Amino acid sequence: MNDGHFFSLEGPLDSMPMASQMRAANLTGFGELVRGLGMDPRPILERYHIDPRSLRDPDAYIETKSLVDMLEYCSVSFNDPLFGLRMAQFQDPDVFGSVASLCRSASTFREAVESFINFIPVVHSPVAVLELAEGRETSELRWHTQTDLGQNNQAEYKGTLLILKLLRQVGGRSFEPSYVSLAVDSRARDLPEISNRFGCSFRRSSGNAIGFPTAMLNQPVSSANRLLFRLLGGYLGRVRSASRTSVVERVEDYVRGALSTGHCSIEHCAKKFGTSVRTLQANLCEAGLRFSDILEKQRIEMAKTYLESGEMSLDDVASMLGYAEQSSFGRAFKRWTGATPQRFRKNLELH
Repeated sequence: MNDGHFFSLEGPLDSMPMASQMRAANLTGFGELVRGLGMDPRPILERYHIDPRSLRDPDAYIETKSLVDMLEYCSVSFNDPLFGLRMAQFQDPDVFGSVASLCRSASTFREAVESFINFIPVVHSPVAVLELAEGRETSELRWHTQTDLGQNNQAEYKGTLLILKLLRQVGGRSFEPSYVSLAVDSRARDLPEISNRFGCSFRRSSGNAIGFPTAMLNQPVSSANRLLFRLLGGYLGRVRSASRTSVVERVEDYVRGALSTGHCSIEHCAKKFGTSVRTLQANLCEAGLRFSDILEKQRIEMAKTYLESGEMSLDDVASMLGYAEQSSFGRAFKRWTGATPQRFRKNLELH
């Protein structure tokens, strides 16, 4: 790995969500839950400008406020004050993406909690701000949102239950939460069911927190994997430090990650960013670029990097760049550089 390069490529292999976005994985189970209640989820999603196709792409991004408002709407429409908790039953901690894997591979419970705090804003949602408040006997994982999301009881219920699921995976049988405090408007008659779902006492408060014995922080994690922890931690650290948030940078990152799938297109890119093709085109136009310009530039850079490494066959290089045939890649490479891939690699060997 060269200084200033990430896996020998400029920038990370994926993009971060924008400040107002979160992973579409948060929609997991929504369709199943709503259909089970006798409704069609599609009109509900479209009502809040969420592309129904996001249900099938957990790594796409959606607007956080849209999800929050939709959950509140469902709570009222289905006369279910705990709709968020019901939805969380259809989900597991992998909704948090690679952060969940990082936490499970940590050596200690403290390391897992600190990793969760550090990297949730990187790959899941920058809206959330978390901290660990360590006390002599009881510690708390606390969180709040950086933006005003309005009424968000259901999102808080759902998110809290998912965090508890992850902490139980990490802590195993040793983890027993002391209490949960949430800034929500819960009805008094719902408190016993909420406590039962959380598996601990629940109280309404002015802030959000999960309390647990401080001694838990030094407990080892049974699923610890130091190699995986270093690899994932290093990757997420580089994603965070890159701070690539402009439209052009995010498209560049998307292209690098999507080329090898054979489905790298402006349509897929717009869908991942939770926007329309027209809006994405307009934003790129303001920067004086087209999607095709970025696609070609990234292909040129990646092709040279792969050829310079000398570790991949030409067929593999072509495939990694999204070409179905080596001949198509060869013609494109000669157009870019004036030399065939074979000649380019041979010249490198001569020097």
